[in-house]
Amino acid sequence: MRRILDFAGLAVLAMLAWITYHALHGSTPLPERIPTHFGANGQPNAWGTPGSLWLLPIVGAGLFLIISVVSMFPASFNFPVRSTPASRPRMEALTLQMMAWVKLELSCLFLTIQWSIIASARRGNAALSPAIMPLFLFAVFATVVVYVSAVIRAARGAFQNR
Repeated sequence: MRRILDFAGLAVLAMLAWITYHALHGSTPLPERIPTHFGANGQPNAWGTPGSLWLLPIVGAGLFLIISVVSMFPASFNFPVRSTPASRPRMEALTLQMMAWVKLELSCLFLTIQWSIIASARRGNAALSPAIMPLFLFAVFATVVVYVSAVIRAARGAFQNR
């Protein structure tokens, strides 16, 4: 499952890079000034050049890489509960799967934001749905809560079986 999630995250990052490249070099040019940041109400509060669109793909790829590198060293993970040799493999597996989900969710967030920036710049009515950030934040936090709960249950189950 983790490999599928990682592949999906990489595919989303590739789409992010592609729509960015296409927006900058495609047949429909962007205006010289585009929204680069939106407030909680969905209205732009910062503007920049179209070249600033590369920031999201770079940050997205950087986060994906950092989380991927960290996931290569599960033996160094710290858990909110004590682990045993019996519970440690399950706890590590759950944490690695959580990290894969978070990478995919963050990649999808960046793709959604980029798509919205490009679309609003082309339409001329710069706006971002105010629901986007709360929905993605809920998804990421829900993922973390579900997996941390599962890690705690895995540790407790190992202690009860002793």
